Amino acid sequence: MAAPMATLILFICALLCLVPTGAIASDTDPCQDTDLKITTVPTGRMVRGQPEYRVTVDNQCSCAVSDVVLSCPDGLSSTEPIDRTKIHVVDNKGMLCLVYNGWSIKKGSPVTFTYARSGTLGFTMYNATPNC
Repeated sequence: MAAPMATLILFICALLCLVPTGAIASDTDPCQDTDLKITTVPTGRMVRGQPEYRVTVDNQCSCAVSDVVLSCPDGLSSTEPIDRTKIHVVDNKGMLCLVYNGWSIKKGSPVTFTYARSGTLGFTMYNATPNC
């Protein structure tokens, strides 16, 4: 009886070795640019006559990401101070902005900041480093 049981266990182990690891551990894939969601919504507040907007940078990848850089073609002009630990310009042309001082952004811990001006700033994803 022990020999057939050992054979069955070896057979099952052999089958498991044939299963692609991606089918078991799908969360180990590196993050994609689309895993970082950048949303801008009006808060309903007015600051010095300008509407205020809240920007959320939300990492939806299972890995943390760091060195998140956004394209910010309009710079960071605002009628209210912007929290520079959340976002600041990193190039001399004012076209690239570093989020959260380059620190890691984990899934479920979005970075948010507000600004006020006549229209929205055109933030788009430029670069990020996954930390898997």
